[in-house]
Amino acid sequence: MMKKLFLTALAALALTAAAPTAFAQELELGGQVVGIQISTEGVLVAGTGMVETAAGSVSPAEEAGVHQGDVIVEVAGQKVGSAGELIAAVEALDGDRAELRVLRGGKPLLLTVQPVQSAEKQWMLGMWLRDGISGIGTLTFCDPATGLYGALGHSISDTDSGAMLPMSEGSITEAEVVSVKPGAAGSPGELNGCADLGQVLGSIERNTEHGIYGHMNRPGGGRLVETGEIRTGPATILATVDGGQTEEFAVRVSRIYRDSDGEHVMLSVTDPALCARTGGIVQGMSGSPILQDGKLVGAVTHVFLSDPRRGYGISIQDMLDDAGVLDEAA
Repeated sequence: MMKKLFLTALAALALTAAAPTAFAQELELGGQVVGIQISTEGVLVAGTGMVETAAGSVSPAEEAGVHQGDVIVEVAGQKVGSAGELIAAVEALDGDRAELRVLRGGKPLLLTVQPVQSAEKQWMLGMWLRDGISGIGTLTFCDPATGLYGALGHSISDTDSGAMLPMSEGSITEAEVVSVKPGAAGSPGELNGCADLGQVLGSIERNTEHGIYGHMNRPGGGRLVETGEIRTGPATILATVDGGQTEEFAVRVSRIYRDSDGEHVMLSVTDPALCARTGGIVQGMSGSPILQDGKLVGAVTHVFLSDPRRGYGISIQDMLDDAGVLDEAA
């Protein structure tokens, strides 16, 4: 049973408006839940911790200036792509100082850490590591001309540090919802899903602030809709909250605002059926398409922690810009 990928702070959670040709392009509408599997580029430091040694508790990584969210790409000049490779590289040093090449905020940095031997006689740096992540999310659209798709509406990020995961490869697979944990004030709900790893739908090639993007293996068969500009007022979202069936639910867009990250919306769930089944917006619904007047105008991204009937979304133009749909279609 797998859980939705989400950002910290909020329970998660670009054709620009100046590109009119985007609005005439028909896209295949999403709304179906998909399984998500990614491997990181390098090894993410999820946190630092203490190592119990014969001389007491120490934290070599913390003392050396390693931060939560750092991505380790080399140990002693040797590239590492998994937690196992990093652990083996440290063991091979047999107590010698470990020179780490890390990425912090995308910028390279060299740090030197002195390994210590644990009570079990293992050389350790005192770090919690993560080299991949899995979960479920919602497909937003697919371009029938190129197979390019967009999903989630927000980045895949580490749940502990909040850092966007630098990915080396990934895939989306078929999935279905097996149960729902309803949301409540202060307690975000979630869709519990099961992914079929043998049924790969496509690749994950980009992990961005506005979603994940890649190519479907077999595009086609989805409902075709035009894109449009989002506005305040009534709308609907497409989501899968039971099995593999996509349903349409009523919402209302209450506010639209723009900042340096793009155009954002605030919305409220007005559909009694969705509120009764999920409590509102829950983890796993990120990427659910927002429709107005039969056009695809945006996607759900996050839920209010204090009120699951309210949430955030982004405009479809921002997702299309990140996806590069027009670039491929040109």
